[in-house]
Amino acid sequence: MSITVTTTIEPPPGPSAKLQLPTPGQGTTNPAVFEDAMVVRMRVFVDEQRCSADAEIDDDDNRSWHWVLSASRPSSTPEPVGVIRLVPPPQPPHEALTHPDEAANLPAYDWAHEPCIKLTRVAVLAEYRGRGLARQLVQTALDWAASHAKEIDEAARLLAGRCCDAEETPAPWKGLVLVHAQVDVEKMYAGLGFVTDESLGRWDEEGIEHVGMFRRLVVAP
Repeated sequence: MSITVTTTIEPPPGPSAKLQLPTPGQGTTNPAVFEDAMVVRMRVFVDEQRCSADAEIDDDDNRSWHWVLSASRPSSTPEPVGVIRLVPPPQPPHEALTHPDEAANLPAYDWAHEPCIKLTRVAVLAEYRGRGLARQLVQTALDWAASHAKEIDEAARLLAGRCCDAEETPAPWKGLVLVHAQVDVEKMYAGLGFVTDESLGRWDEEGIEHVGMFRRLVVAP
């Protein structure tokens, strides 16, 4: 049976937003789109992949853009079935992942290397996979980023203004995109133009092996 899909964006909720895990039978104060995103994220990452619920909402959620892809069948109400998150620069030092025992001695963010955005929390409900929806979400985020560099730079500047380890105004974002890909979807990202950076190695996140991949976008002036 055919489905109709729509995609909705949620701007960064902001540092004062008190984002919460959805709990059956209880409401939250989350923005509506973020609440839908969490429904998908909880089902995929927590219920299916057995990742920790306590780590599902992190510091990046408040400063990131979120997209929710909703699907509906004829005569049915749209339901959230896919999500993606775009985290603006800067990103934490990569060594915090590959050498977690040293993370406490590292700065919170890497301000030294070229700024990159990071696509994370990419998920599609199991019953909707095989339709190219994950690729559609990634492309949606990439297309948006390529034409919204000013908003991305402003998000980095706002963080720099609140962050004690930022020594100067962040460099402008020039189109570099990072994904930490689970190894079983590495080929999907390769098909979208991402290249695995072997120098980043492989590491474990929540019991799942990951690789780092980059792509550069042409950014609109």
